[in-house]
Amino acid sequence: MRKTLQILTNSLKLAMQELYKNKLRTFLSLFGVTIGIFCIIGVLSAVSSLEKNVQDGIKSLGSNTIYIDKWSYAGGNADYPWWKYVNRPSCRMSEARLVKEKVGGDIRVVFNMSAQGMVEFGNTNLDGLNYHGVTEEFDGIQPVEIRHGRYLSASDFERGSSNIVMGYDIAEKLFGNPEKAVGQEVKLKGRKARVAGVVRKQGKGLISGWDFDNSILVSYGFMRQMFDERFNNPKIIVAGPEAMSADDLKGELRGAMRSIRRIGPTQEDNFELNAVSDLSKSVEGIFASVNLGGWLIGLLSLVVGAFGIANIMFVTVRERTPYIGLKKAIGAKRRTILMEFLLESSFICIIGGIIGIGLVVGLAAAFSLMFNFPIFVSMQNLGIAFGICLGIGMLAGIIPAAIAARMDPVVAIRSK
Repeated sequence: MRKTLQILTNSLKLAMQELYKNKLRTFLSLFGVTIGIFCIIGVLSAVSSLEKNVQDGIKSLGSNTIYIDKWSYAGGNADYPWWKYVNRPSCRMSEARLVKEKVGGDIRVVFNMSAQGMVEFGNTNLDGLNYHGVTEEFDGIQPVEIRHGRYLSASDFERGSSNIVMGYDIAEKLFGNPEKAVGQEVKLKGRKARVAGVVRKQGKGLISGWDFDNSILVSYGFMRQMFDERFNNPKIIVAGPEAMSADDLKGELRGAMRSIRRIGPTQEDNFELNAVSDLSKSVEGIFASVNLGGWLIGLLSLVVGAFGIANIMFVTVRERTPYIGLKKAIGAKRRTILMEFLLESSFICIIGGIIGIGLVVGLAAAFSLMFNFPIFVSMQNLGIAFGICLGIGMLAGIIPAAIAARMDPVVAIRSK
């Protein structure tokens, strides 16, 4: 152990001397490793941060949750058969009640309809806001954190009262201090409504989910007084118990909906079961492809860097040939010489990797502040960077180290 530590210490000293004596040559050789690590860790960090933001947005749609809708949420390309979905019947409140009865068990069922509209308070108008009309079990599927006031009560849902829950940003724009919004009377589509509570601020994400900051939650009964449920994105939201898988829940819901709509055995479904877990898996696949692209770009730079490190080590072996011969003459073994040069090569690579990681961390902090979008460099990515540097150093130094280890001590000493 002591001998190994001594070899390691000597290798580090020699490597530092090499870096100090040949600054330009070392810099040019390290540049490829630095850029390679920067590309790989930069892409991994950016993509993992982006994926976390998107996945958090998807998770905000509910855990183990199925959205029954006429539309498929897996669209977005030219082949999306909108003509097929547009002719399907819309979901209805009566169907939500029947789903609850037929599936039974420990499931939560919500009927939701959404629209965009305006809110008025005095002389201030805010347009383009999201109205969400929901039924009583909504906060059991999608928790709503109240910052001021209260959430809608059971009597609000039962009577279809005009009490509402307002998003934080809306309350801030209308009243300055969101706390002052509680108890105030506003107008929604010309109808008077009273603010019962204000939702805790969520902040912006790439996928906003329910976007509570810019939304108004009302009971289904009150929403129905303002909008026709058939034409305002009606959907049934079902959350199953933790013990039930999404596939099992889908199977139960498919059977229930086919029965409710009296669809024959040979007829295809005229509804879509959109599982949040399916959206999450599709996102994982997309980001896996982006990660692969980052790896390929980074590996090209690392190959260039590896040749640069190998070049340094070949020159170093030539410059130290007499020294190697002297060490072998006084009893140094082949494995000792081999280990010494491999450690030196790895150390040089690790220095390049540290510079690359430093650039990533600095740019991540700068972008996080500039764009209010958190980019983090995880310990896993740092471990990957260290492993890559060590591996590249070993590969780049193996041939020069092997040449040094095989040298004849007499020939090596005379080469001076």
